[in-house]
Amino acid sequence: MAEIQRDILDKLKAWKENPRRKPLVLQGARQVGKSWALKKFGRESFEDMVYINFDTIPAMKEDFKRTKEPLKLIKSMELMTGKNISPTSTLIVLDEIQECNEALNSLKYFCEDAPEYAVACAGSLLGVALNRTGASFPVGKVDFMTLYPVSFAEYLRAADAQLYHSYQMIDEVMAVPEVLHQQLIDAYKLYLVLG
Repeated sequence: MAEIQRDILDKLKAWKENPRRKPLVLQGARQVGKSWALKKFGRESFEDMVYINFDTIPAMKEDFKRTKEPLKLIKSMELMTGKNISPTSTLIVLDEIQECNEALNSLKYFCEDAPEYAVACAGSLLGVALNRTGASFPVGKVDFMTLYPVSFAEYLRAADAQLYHSYQMIDEVMAVPEVLHQQLIDAYKLYLVLG
């Protein structure tokens, strides 16, 4: 089977090209591929990427507690990672953002004071985390996307290109030949077993 191409990557590329983009919050259940998608997007669509995981680098939380000023936070990230952050060619990924309420709140200031920087965040159960802690959220200052588990179409595209092509050609109202119908049923059963 070929590598599964996630449809979210096209949406992320469209977000990058949007001249009015805001910091991005990529939501989704645990283990659906949020971190993987943002890293792949960073590698393919930017010259460089700075990846901060608040779960594995808890010291970064202190910097976000000290200041909300984007340029100071960028300088701190540069020092922490040893990389220069360019507003035109670097993707800043803040992963497990639900672990740092101050980082989530700082997105408002990235939107207002440093909109030229590409900032994308990932977090699981963000709504639960916000309700539990009573943290504020930068309403209207972020763009949202949701990543769901691999769809049947994404799976089929990787598993069987010819069957995927046939699947794409099916119209809602057309009768599907029995042979193709059975192949799709078999592929769907395998998709369900694989999860």
